[in-house]
Amino acid sequence: MPDTVVLHADATPSLPALVLRPWCVDDVPALVEAGRDRALRHWTSLAVENEADALRWVRGQERGWAAGDQFGFAVLETQRGADQRQLVGHVVLKDVAAGKPSAEVGYWTAAHARGRGVAPRALEAVTGWAFGHLGADHLVRLELLHQADNLASCRVAHKSGYDFDRLLPAAPPSFPLDGHLHSRGRGD
Repeated sequence: MPDTVVLHADATPSLPALVLRPWCVDDVPALVEAGRDRALRHWTSLAVENEADALRWVRGQERGWAAGDQFGFAVLETQRGADQRQLVGHVVLKDVAAGKPSAEVGYWTAAHARGRGVAPRALEAVTGWAFGHLGADHLVRLELLHQADNLASCRVAHKSGYDFDRLLPAAPPSFPLDGHLHSRGRGD
């Protein structure tokens, strides 16, 4: 696996370009800000209260890259003609193992960026990368799980070509409610 993977989602007439890259220490302040959002905390396992928590979380992302079993990307929005990039989300490919035919994807979008197509565009970039670069290790299926009442995640899954597979029963405490399993195969 290369040391640095940078993915892109091109700008559209109404949406700015996205850059996806591994998380780094410079992202800590923006991660703390994103972690203050109650909706994000409700739908995800992100537990970032302060800079120390954020730094631990970033270090965990770095360990995933080093181990080759989890690839977390900071999703940054770029503005035309500006050097600044703003954190707008996170996409992760996890449970990756050589020879294993499937892996899982997950994502979240910062409160200020919701409803602007960030999650589907970022998820599409990571999906293409996963099948294109990790597919040689027999990766043929990506799975996306969310709570059944998370309608926004269901819309993201459908927009990104992840078909509904089945209803999953609750598994407290980490999955307290029933969930949806969506999947996408290579070539779908």
